[in-house]
Amino acid sequence: MSLIEITPESHDLVIDLAYATSRNFTGRPIYRRAACYLHSDAAARLSRAVELGRALGFRFKLLDALRPSEAQWLLWNACPDPNFLADPRRGSPHSRGVAVDLVPLDGEGRELEMGTAFDAFTPLSHHGNTEIAPAAQRNRFLLLGLMSAAGWDFYANEWWHYQLFDPKRYPLLSDADLPTPMM
Repeated sequence: MSLIEITPESHDLVIDLAYATSRNFTGRPIYRRAACYLHSDAAARLSRAVELGRALGFRFKLLDALRPSEAQWLLWNACPDPNFLADPRRGSPHSRGVAVDLVPLDGEGRELEMGTAFDAFTPLSHHGNTEIAPAAQRNRFLLLGLMSAAGWDFYANEWWHYQLFDPKRYPLLSDADLPTPMM
């Protein structure tokens, strides 16, 4: 297994792991320790996305990356909706270390308007939704273009979620697999 710790210094981005705080749909922290890991393949693609965004004056705020299987169960138990959460019995790309949740930042470090908040489990969060403001639609397409050009696949129901293609070829990871536990 090849996990890379992602830090603001290593990847020139802001890290604000929503599930290490109460600022998530469960209303409570899921992770005891805020740590950000990705499989080395995903870390390389994240570096490429950062590079492409930087050339246009954008940065990223990373909201989630590797999510131990134990965390996926806690999220699923809080909201067992397969339209927005992977059933932990099948495994999530996050629990394989090959998915990120992120939002683009402007040159002043402000989040771009994306039409909904992160983890807004509503059709308004879907890629291509035309019921949100045109500026938010443009920002979503900007993010989609940057991430796609960097080699990421997208999830149609969540503008913030990107994953490597064919994520099931990577093993599921539990908290015990991490260099330092998060749970």
